Amino acid sequence: MALHDRIQKMRDQALKAGQSPVANSYQGISKEKIVAVLARIDRNTADIVDAVFALLDDQHSSWFANAPKGAKFSEGATTAHIGCHIGILQRGKSKLDREGRDYWLKPLWQIGAIEKVYLDSSFGRFLPGHPIAKSSNSAYRLAPSFVHILQAPMSEWEHLLAKWTVGDAVRKRLEVQARLAEKSREAVDTKHSDLIRASIDYYAPTFLPGYEVLYVDETDGDRITEKDRQRLANAGVRIELADAMPDVLLWNQESRRLWVIEAVTSDGEVDYHKFQQLRMFAERSGMSGIGFTTAYPTWRIAASRQARYKNIQPGTFIWIQEDPTKQHYLSVSPADTIDIDPGGQ
Repeated sequence: MALHDRIQKMRDQALKAGQSPVANSYQGISKEKIVAVLARIDRNTADIVDAVFALLDDQHSSWFANAPKGAKFSEGATTAHIGCHIGILQRGKSKLDREGRDYWLKPLWQIGAIEKVYLDSSFGRFLPGHPIAKSSNSAYRLAPSFVHILQAPMSEWEHLLAKWTVGDAVRKRLEVQARLAEKSREAVDTKHSDLIRASIDYYAPTFLPGYEVLYVDETDGDRITEKDRQRLANAGVRIELADAMPDVLLWNQESRRLWVIEAVTSDGEVDYHKFQQLRMFAERSGMSGIGFTTAYPTWRIAASRQARYKNIQPGTFIWIQEDPTKQHYLSVSPADTIDIDPGGQ
């Protein structure tokens, strides 16, 4: 059963039993208290309030299928979990679009009020940070120091918040979170990031001469960094929130062509949907064309994925990291020709 269907069923069952789908408060904190605190730090929007309320939920068990025994929602929830908690459980409507995280999560992780965590299912634990980009195990929780402020009595929370939001305090808090995240990266498998780097360091120079990197989605931090933003602006490319962006986006200035690389260790091939979306993106950006490559770390993974899904779009390339000296063009017929020169010539 899909997540949104499962949460809708949870809400329906609560209402049928004459119960509210959500509590009036979690951890002793009401929405009214959340509104008061967020208003003082210029973060008081309905979505952010409800996101904080969701992440305080210590009554519902974790929505991860492989969560640690006894884990609660508040210990770590994905963007989809939070979107369903807000949209379905709290509001009785549809789930919030996950792309909206830039509006209802990012403003809080930028000041350290929300911490990124990762479900290490192999050991049944949540680790700090998002060591594997775009992993389905990437999640969020409220920072304990922020929860402490929310729980503080009226006579104390304003003073605590004032100290907590001082520039040096924010910087130190983010530095600590970054150090913990780096330790997590060392503790888990980072094959996806390694494949992205190999695609940039070996595949692109070998098979895409003349192309330069515009954008790399290697982390779960800012969707577009300032450096990315500058490169995209120089190329005349504007990424909108709803755009489905790839792991790597490259540009050939002379031919005004884009090239997409998707690094696949578990999922994410260049399929028909992604192919069509990004072709429209290239057209909207005034480019003369766009090419695509799906990169796999090994032949075994490529064969396993395609034996099951057969989802790679014809007219695109495949590159195997362990067999790096050649790439493979996927054709639908002997008469099919490559309409975009991978060298941009």
